[in-house]
Amino acid sequence: MKILFACKEFPHSKIIGGPIIIYNRLKYLSKNHLVSLVSFIRDEEKKYIPTVKHFCHDLRLVPFPKKRSPLRASWDYFTSSVPHYFLRVHGSRQMAETIADMVQKDRYDFVIAEYSVMGQFLHRNPILPPVQRVISVHECYYLARRKAYHHNRIGIEKLKEAIYLKGLKKYEFDMYRNADKVLTLTSQGKQELLEICSELDIAVVPHGVDVDNFSFSEFKEEEKNIVFVGNYLHYPNVDAVLFFHSEIWPRLKSRLPDVKFTIVGQAPPPEIQSLSQDKGICVTGRVDDVRLFLKKGRVFICPVRLGGGFRGKILEAMAIGRPVVSTSLGAEGVPTHQRENIILADDPEQFAQGILDLMEDDQLFERIRTNARKLVEEKYAWEKGVEVMEKVLNTMMAERSLKKNQGD
Repeated sequence: MKILFACKEFPHSKIIGGPIIIYNRLKYLSKNHLVSLVSFIRDEEKKYIPTVKHFCHDLRLVPFPKKRSPLRASWDYFTSSVPHYFLRVHGSRQMAETIADMVQKDRYDFVIAEYSVMGQFLHRNPILPPVQRVISVHECYYLARRKAYHHNRIGIEKLKEAIYLKGLKKYEFDMYRNADKVLTLTSQGKQELLEICSELDIAVVPHGVDVDNFSFSEFKEEEKNIVFVGNYLHYPNVDAVLFFHSEIWPRLKSRLPDVKFTIVGQAPPPEIQSLSQDKGICVTGRVDDVRLFLKKGRVFICPVRLGGGFRGKILEAMAIGRPVVSTSLGAEGVPTHQRENIILADDPEQFAQGILDLMEDDQLFERIRTNARKLVEEKYAWEKGVEVMEKVLNTMMAERSLKKNQGD
């Protein structure tokens, strides 16, 4: 097969967050198929190009478009068929032209838009040659923005979400209907889409983790350290840290004064950077190897309240042998068993107690981390998810060939 991936962020080997799944899809599919990538890229990411280039038959990188002027943004908001939420960061004619040129040149069997925002370059693109179009939905933007709108109180943030919602549902679901296939990371994500549009053709292709690279390790640190990992360009990660700091951290500190909190990941905004004024909190910014920080933590937390999709960070923590305390939403898609392979807590008091239990109960700590490692080995090694995707694409190829022969 010949497969072109289109990605909203450059999916290099050191990236934290969702794009790591695209890196691994490239890595494993390139062993048996011709694979190419087109992606937006920032200048500071160019040093990572060699980690991806050798997997790709063709690699094209497009700079993020310049920020639109308020006048242009207002004009587009009222006149464009593409919603503001899609245009605000990723509205790019150059990207649309690059994808079309690559398809014209190499006649790919599939173009896979990784993240729904990239679907705009496949949907009703008049210069795109005939090709099977797949949209990989890491998060349904309409559902995520609706959730954020109802979560926020009246004010600037609620107004911002209202602006994002304009035209979003219609465009996003028209785009999914028009695609040849929609992929989700979880069965819950599939069901949420089908509840809005039952006619969608959806396959579940799960997230994964490099179980060899994230090897099970003993805990040797003396510090009582908890860790969170995120890409803070994605607002649900920002909200998770701020929620934890305001609602859970004080409860934890009062009962465990020497506890430490390490916040790992790229682009922490000022409101997160300022948390390092607390001597018990470390904000690292971008790191090249997240494993080093996971190993230093006794407990991994995922206090996510917003957004959707699958949090690969949970699988990485489980693989390396760090028990997880998460909200129900944060662990969406993971087959959880309370206090056996994870601790789930949506209430701040229960969340703090879960961390305390793992800090103080060695038997619980060992049981959860051992069962969690077994889970990721059995269900979430990268090869397993890529095999599922390969089967989906092969089936699409066979069905297309059959229709063509019947037509002849």
